[in-house]
Amino acid sequence: MPSPKSAAFPSVAQAVLLFVALFLCELVIGAALRDANGWLRLTSMQIGVLAAVLGNGCVFAAVMHSQGLGYRSLFHQSRASAGAMLMLVVPPVLLLVPALLLTLTSALNIMMRIAPPSAWEEAMFSRMADGSVAAVLAVCVVAPLLEEMLFRGIVLRGFLTRYPRWQAIFISALLFGAAHMNIYQFIVGLVIGTVLGWLYERTRSLIPCIALHAAYNTTTLLLGDWLDAASPSRLLWAVLMALAAAVCGVLVLRAMLVPRAARDGSSA
Repeated sequence: MPSPKSAAFPSVAQAVLLFVALFLCELVIGAALRDANGWLRLTSMQIGVLAAVLGNGCVFAAVMHSQGLGYRSLFHQSRASAGAMLMLVVPPVLLLVPALLLTLTSALNIMMRIAPPSAWEEAMFSRMADGSVAAVLAVCVVAPLLEEMLFRGIVLRGFLTRYPRWQAIFISALLFGAAHMNIYQFIVGLVIGTVLGWLYERTRSLIPCIALHAAYNTTTLLLGDWLDAASPSRLLWAVLMALAAAVCGVLVLRAMLVPRAARDGSSA
């Protein structure tokens, strides 16, 4: 008889199959919406948003039914209240966003100079940042909500039962990056996914994860052009302020989420 640890869903192989099923669902629903677009009159971005919502809904419903999960347990397993998580954990989490944005933007600019994006990738990035209501909704609301439900709420939850803590976090971050299907978003997904994975492992709540994910995506849309055009002096001030905010956020999160034994050098 398999142990509960070995039987926990999903394994790495099951997670990969889950992503394939999700991709196929979105592909089929997107094709159906495009076929019906003669009377729906949707833009390509609107079709993408609807396909993502409906595709994820189908997969989530099947997985949660098979695993006996409810939305309340999916979003918040923590012994702390959701209100306490929102008021105490989310503010220091948001202090990490400027430093993450500056670091990852700099890394991506270097990557794009070394390996310029293809025409398909440039077109995709342009659609995501075109300022339309559908694009903003997709990047700032739909993606953070659905991706956190899948990658942290379902995948990482199972991985933490099956695998050692850091192995579970890192593998889930690798899968999160790979699911974006381009090298630029893979790097961003790997870094952000590791931070989000640690945050979920410590809080067992999607509330701070969704907040960080949504804040990062929103800030990228709002400030991406400003960072490219900023003068060296303004950029230096932005770096110093982001660094100060990140240090404050890390110290507060460490005090709240890391056990004293771990802070003193013992294992958590």
